Amino acid sequence: MNKPVIRKLRCAIYTRKSSEEGLEQEFNSLHAQREACEAYIASQRSEGWVLVRDQYDDGGISGGTLERPALQRLMADVEDGLVDVVVVYKIDRLSRALMDFSRLVEVFDRNGVTFVSVTQSFNTTTSMGRLTLNILLSFAQFEREVTAERIRDKFRSSRMKGMWMGGNPPLGYEVKDRKLIVNEEDAAHVRWMFARFLEIGSATELAREVDVRGIRTRRGNRIDKKSIYRILNNRAYLGEAVHKGTSYPGEHAAIIDMATWDKVRATLTDSPRIRAARTRAQTPALLKGLIYGPDGAAFSPSHTRKGGRLYRYYVSQTVLKQGAGSCPVGRVPAGDIEAAVIDQLRAVFRQPEIIAGTWKAARDQDPAQHAGVSEADVRMALGQLDPLWDELFPAEQARIAALLVERVDIAPEGLKLRLRIDGLSGLAQEMLATDMECAA
Repeated sequence: MNKPVIRKLRCAIYTRKSSEEGLEQEFNSLHAQREACEAYIASQRSEGWVLVRDQYDDGGISGGTLERPALQRLMADVEDGLVDVVVVYKIDRLSRALMDFSRLVEVFDRNGVTFVSVTQSFNTTTSMGRLTLNILLSFAQFEREVTAERIRDKFRSSRMKGMWMGGNPPLGYEVKDRKLIVNEEDAAHVRWMFARFLEIGSATELAREVDVRGIRTRRGNRIDKKSIYRILNNRAYLGEAVHKGTSYPGEHAAIIDMATWDKVRATLTDSPRIRAARTRAQTPALLKGLIYGPDGAAFSPSHTRKGGRLYRYYVSQTVLKQGAGSCPVGRVPAGDIEAAVIDQLRAVFRQPEIIAGTWKAARDQDPAQHAGVSEADVRMALGQLDPLWDELFPAEQARIAALLVERVDIAPEGLKLRLRIDGLSGLAQEMLATDMECAA
């Protein structure tokens, strides 16, 4: 009958002594540990245990650290698959810290290596040894959780004292000596954002204006609509430190005063639809300063309310000064005249001769800048306004109208639109620049 084949288990002995005292002796503590471990391995020879030639001895090194030369060499050999069993005289020779011990055991488990303490009947090759190991690891996990709780408590306590606890500093601040310090250049941008939001009441429009101004985060990223809301809701700008929704007085200086903060909060509590309506009501009339009557007098925007509804008009200055009947076209509905002007602008964008004239004017204005721009590029750039117009905010529509329209003359028989060719060229340059930036 054939005997069963016994697999050889390569055993590495690890020894450690905390102090250097006595290491110079011919037979010291390290030798005593190794002798006991060698005897234990010899007793297990029938189980296939064999001693590896390499010796792993750390003399004069504390067990409170894993930065030990011999231990690091042992763990490297374990990772390389050169060791099957790690043998020590006592568990504390390997590590005195449960956290460190659990890390070592994780490496052993990952590489199929067992662990033996010869004086404590601790052997992970047996079920009792594995039970003992699990108990030790449970205490290690408990220690980790207690440590995490201490860290959270420390973080909370520090935030309650107003201390900066790391991370990316908000726009307008920089970190020096672990404290938030106001960066005046960026702080000016933050103050402008808060003030501008109170004027227009729209985070979307504010994000567009921020992009036009070239304001970026400290990392150089664009500030989009979500970033605007984060800035407007960040109580750090009041000089406060926030932890889990609770604010505490901070160590850093405030950038925004409480009055501005309260106004912004009141605006943010309104629904987006209400804010959009308020934005439209506060936006200058689309054709303000551009409309003239048959007598050459300018028309001014005006409005009235009936039954809770807003009605907008453009009224002749002649009528305002001399009364009704003094001008054949005394008052026109703002919506009708603005829609008519916009229709004519859209028609202009589709006329090839206008496109060609715009391209030529732009090229003549700055030949070097437009050397690589074709007529087709200009046609595409201006053509983008047609589908995008309704998506633009009123303030942006008013800006484009002022850029493109030189004068609108109205008479009983209709209206006449006079364009700014230089405005068309400028707008085409803006659109092309935006396309190139997006492509980049």
